[in-house]
Amino acid sequence: MDRTVVAYVIYLVVSVALTIWVARTLSHHGRVFLADVLRGNEKLADAVNHLLVVGFYLVNLGFVALYLSDDDTVIDARGVFEALSAKVGVVLLVLGVMHLVNVYVLNRIRRRGVMEREQVPPVAPQDWVAPAAGA
Repeated sequence: MDRTVVAYVIYLVVSVALTIWVARTLSHHGRVFLADVLRGNEKLADAVNHLLVVGFYLVNLGFVALYLSDDDTVIDARGVFEALSAKVGVVLLVLGVMHLVNVYVLNRIRRRGVMEREQVPPVAPQDWVAPAAGA
């Protein structure tokens, strides 16, 4: 088998496995954060979490597929490792950037929710006052 094909197969296996592992980790640990952002609405938190995971898979696996091709031919075992390290390294960087973007967006949503909660008066109004006649 051609060494370039071997490099492609290893790249796909490692990249897909890393994408699945990162998505599951983010989904599992991000659920608590989402429940806080969405004010304890567990059903909505689960739905948003699932949608984020699907989007994460689509973007990352799409990138892995597009980044598969290489113009250079791998000649020896050293070339396999060099090609794999470059490709897997870029995939890891993309996964990290996607994670940071998700955390940033969710933090912005959470911050907005905290601001809205702080604007609610701590005590409900207890009486109604009619407007002044001259005003």
